[in-house]
Parts: sequence; structure tokens; C-alpha cells
Amino acid sequence: MQAVILAGGKGTRLRPLTVYTPKPIVPVANRPFLQYQIDILRKAEVLDITLSLSYQPDKIEMLLGDGSDLGVNLKCITEPNPLGTAGAYRYAADQIRETTVVFNGDVLTDIDIAKLIEQHRSRGATATIVLTPVEDPSRYGLVETAEDGQILRFLEKPKPEELASLGINTINAGIYILEPEVLDMIEYEVNTSFEYDVFPKLLAEKKPFFAYIMDGEYWRDIGTPESYLEAHQDIMGGKVAGLEHMTADYESATAASIDSVSIIGEDCNIKPNARIINSVLGKNVVVEEKAVIENSVIWSHTRVAAGAEIDGAIIGRSCHIGRNAVVGPDTVLGDKTQLTDYTKV
Repeated sequence: MQAVILAGGKGTRLRPLTVYTPKPIVPVANRPFLQYQIDILRKAEVLDITLSLSYQPDKIEMLLGDGSDLGVNLKCITEPNPLGTAGAYRYAADQIRETTVVFNGDVLTDIDIAKLIEQHRSRGATATIVLTPVEDPSRYGLVETAEDGQILRFLEKPKPEELASLGINTINAGIYILEPEVLDMIEYEVNTSFEYDVFPKLLAEKKPFFAYIMDGEYWRDIGTPESYLEAHQDIMGGKVAGLEHMTADYESATAASIDSVSIIGEDCNIKPNARIINSVLGKNVVVEEKAVIENSVIWSHTRVAAGAEIDGAIIGRSCHIGRNAVVGPDTVLGDKTQLTDYTKV
């Protein structure tokens, strides 16, 4: 069993956070994001993993290495030019002749891959696509299935008036199990999409094409700042199975207040009367006297000066938040941002 993680996106929707940090390794609860997907694959004993890269590949390779520290065999392949989702899979998996798990590189989930593989094999499927139900189907393209799980059709984002009659709320979750014959359907080094090219061809040729519909498993696309922040709230809230709070050694004054769910990175320094509420602090963050950080994510090496207030924000790496500055909800500050004293954003 092999796996390919499609991790070549530029992370445009996550900017400015991804200007210097490729989206696949943005920190999530103080770990590079891809490590969560690698963990899930390793638990299912899928140990041979290929990363399909494009944007700043050297940074990803340098951080993850050959995967030995993570208990897997990791190989990195860089696209020569943008090839689309299926084209990138074809290029990265060119020599693979066995069943392959394919992950989009921006999906945070606690799905049991072993269970997914078992279902794929028991049905004799050529391809299995994971679907997840959503509360607001009007925002997505939808996938319709038969009672036995076979894929019937893919629907473009429906108009609001069409939704009630459709009765469908399942969308593509960006996780697939594919047999080698799917690889053979994709031209080498040609820009090709799973959604618009490969999946319709599977249906047209009446291949055994099934859905695995999530039921209670966690799923989130972390590709926007809003969703990235919500993912952290979900982790701290215990909504992602198997993800325990990361513990680290840090320095905190006895008069500082840190709640039980916040995640504090290694070598942080939290001064007297500072308050940390429902937040994640990266490595070497300094929080000075009477500063308040709430519902936020602070990347490593940032300093929050005395009396500053941060609520519902994402602060990049090596920033400085001045004295008594106020950073409000939905604010996203890129790396090395400097806010002067008393600034309000």
C-alpha cells in the first residue's frame, strides 16, 4: 500500500501566512500540518508516502527529511509545472503499481484509513472517494450516491432553490483510494483534474466507483485563515480524535493566568498578570505583563508587549505587538509584522 499527498498548492487563500511558509507545513497546534496526515497514514500501516510538491519544496523537504523521524518512508517529487490534482498524482505516482491512498494537502481529519481501505477492498472498487456531509451544501459542488454507495453523479454548486429538491449534502473530502488502472487513465505531464476529468471518465466507463461517507469523523479544509483558526479551536476543544494537547517546557510567572486548553510552545515566557485564554502560542513567544491573548494563534518568536490585547487573530512568526496595542477578531498578520504602541487593528 502506497500514499501520495498532493502538497503543491501555493496557499493563496492563507496569505500572508504562506508568503514564507508553504501551506503544507504551516504550524497547526505547533506541529507542521503535514505531520497529522502522515500520522494517520502510519497508524494504518501505510508507510511508503510520496509528497507531490511545487511551492517552496526545499523548505518542506528540509523540515520533514526522509520521514525516518516520523516512522515512515518519505519521498518528495516536485512538479515541473502546475499539473492539476490528477496530473500531480500521475507525475508523483508514475512508478507505483499498487493500491494508493491520495490525500489533498490541506485536509485535517481523524479518519481511520485502515477502515477506508478495508471498505475499498471489500467492494472490489477501482476507486473510492471520501465524502463528508456539510451543513450548508450551497457553498460546494455535491456528490450523489446510490444506496449501495456507488457514485451516481457530480453536481456543480447548486442554486439555493435547487437544494431542497436534491436532498444531497455530501461533498468531496479530498481523500481517495485508487487502483493502478486509474493512474493509467491520466496522461503523463498533462494538466488534469480529478473532479473534471478522471471521475467523469470513471463514471462513463462504468468502473466500480464507490463513496466512503464520513459519519462522525472530523474533517476540515484549513485553506483559509478563518478555517485555520477554527481548526485550532476544534483541537483545543477535543473535537479531533487522537490529537492530544502538546506539552512543552515554558516559563510562566505565578501571577500569570493560562487556561487548561491553551497550547503553549517550548521556551515561551509569560510574564506576571498576563492572561492566555483558548489560544496557541508557538515556540519562544514572549508575553509581557498584563497582556491578554484570547481565541488566537501566535506563531513562534513573536513578542507581545505589556498591556496588549489580542482576540480572535492569527499572528505570524517573529512579529512585535506594541504596548497596549489592540488586535481584533479576523486579523491576520504576516511574519515580521511590527505594530507600534497603542495601535488598533
